[in-house]
Amino acid sequence: MEEEKRIEGKDRMTAFIAFVNGLPLGALFVSGACMFLLGVGLNSWFTWQQPAPIYFHPAEPTATPLPTATPMPVNVFVNGEVAEPGIYQLPHDAMVQDALAVAGGFTADAFIDIVNLAQPLSDGMHVHVPPLTESTAAIPLISTPPPTSKTDGETAGDLIDLNRASKSDLETLPGVGPSTAQKILDYREDNGPFAIIEDVMNVSGIGPAKFEKMANFITID
Repeated sequence: MEEEKRIEGKDRMTAFIAFVNGLPLGALFVSGACMFLLGVGLNSWFTWQQPAPIYFHPAEPTATPLPTATPMPVNVFVNGEVAEPGIYQLPHDAMVQDALAVAGGFTADAFIDIVNLAQPLSDGMHVHVPPLTESTAAIPLISTPPPTSKTDGETAGDLIDLNRASKSDLETLPGVGPSTAQKILDYREDNGPFAIIEDVMNVSGIGPAKFEKMANFITID
């Protein structure tokens, strides 16, 4: 029986080989190609994996920088022994030396040794350069306005009170010399105290331009 099965198997193999040999070459090629592609497809099917998802994270918003304040220039009054006394506007980081430079520098009679050229300036500062013959205690070399504005019933610090100032006090004002200072005293004596600082323009020789230079340095008590 086993011998018959072996013979039958050989017959079948021989028949299959004969069948294959009888096929055209093109059919064999197509069959081989189909088998190859089928094998590749099956292999890809088993080895293929789902790709990892891609996530996009938006960038964190950056804080908008706050604008920086622009430093304001300072206005200072320079008088005494300088070539051109007056009110000058300078950069916020200027020093006394810069104020004296724009005022034309020292005169020949200036008491230079007591002036601190490196002192920083502040808005409303008064820089007075005394002569060699003047007592250094008579007028402060550097004075600044009070930190708060004047209110009713208060004295305005370093401001000149038109109703109480002496002639020498008035002469420290920008644009006011001995002659104009005397005219202010005469007007006050003849007409009584000034009611408002603008009344000083009633004095002969003081017009709007000169008053504008004086306005930040005078007050009425």
